[in-house]
Amino acid sequence: MDKPEYCVVALSGGKDSTAMLLGMIDRGMQIDCILFCDTGLEFPAMYAHLDRLEKDTGRQITRIRAEHPYEYLMFDAPVRRGPDSPIVRRYGAGSLGYGWPGPRQRWCTTRLKDMPREKFFRELRGRYRIKEHIGIAADEQYRLERERNRNPDHVHPLVEWGMTEADCLRYCYERGYDWDGLYGQFRRVSCWCCPLQSLPELRQLYHNHPALWGQLKEWDRRTWRKFRADYSVEELEKRFDFEDEWQKAGKPLRSRAFFSALKRRLETEDG
Repeated sequence: MDKPEYCVVALSGGKDSTAMLLGMIDRGMQIDCILFCDTGLEFPAMYAHLDRLEKDTGRQITRIRAEHPYEYLMFDAPVRRGPDSPIVRRYGAGSLGYGWPGPRQRWCTTRLKDMPREKFFRELRGRYRIKEHIGIAADEQYRLERERNRNPDHVHPLVEWGMTEADCLRYCYERGYDWDGLYGQFRRVSCWCCPLQSLPELRQLYHNHPALWGQLKEWDRRTWRKFRADYSVEELEKRFDFEDEWQKAGKPLRSRAFFSALKRRLETEDG
C-alpha cells in the first residue's frame, strides 16, 4: 500500500523560503509541517521574523536543533584525524573541534542542518512519503542541477511559479516583512558568522552589528584555524578601519596604492 504524502516546507527564514510558504498558503496547498533547522547562529532580526511569521500565518514552525551547539563543535568536539591529515600536519594532533568552516570543510551545514533534518525525517518515513518543498528561485538554475535537488521527492514551487529572487524579496516586502533591513546589508541572511561571506558582507557586519562582530573576534582568537585564508577577524577589522581613513582622505580604494598601503599597515601593526 502506498504511503500517504507528508508535505514539509523547508523554511530557512530568508526571502525565498518565506515567499514560498506564503505562496503555498495563498494557493491552499497541503502543508503538514513547516520545518526550520536552527543553527543558533541566525541574526536576531531573523528570529523576530520567524516569530512574526508564525503569528501572522497562525501556523506553528517546527524548530529543530543539533545535539551539540556550534561552539562545542568548533572548539571542543573530539575529531578523529589520521596522522597524515593536513590539519594534523599543520596544527598538531591535539587540535580539538572542527575549527572554522571552509569551502571544502562545510561541517557546519552537515552537523547543524543536514543531520538534525535527517533524524527528524527518519522518524516519519516509516509512515509517510515525505515531499520536501524547497525555496529555490526560478533564476537559480545552478542549484537545481545539484544532485540532492534532483531528488524526486523534492518540490520547487518558486520554479513552478516563475518567481525569481527579486520577485521573492518584493513579494515579502509587499506583505510587510523586511527583516529589520538585513537585505539592505546582505545578499543572503543566513548564519552571521560564516567565513564564506564576501568582504562587502563582512564589512556590513563590522559596521552595523558590533556585538556579533565582537563574538566573531573572540571565536577567532580561540580557534586554531584562521577565519579566512587571507584575513583573520582582527586583520579584517584593521582593513575596514583603514578603508575608512583612506576614503576620508579622498583616495580611491580600488587602487594599487591602497593595497600597498594596507599591506604596510597590517605588517606594521602585526609586528
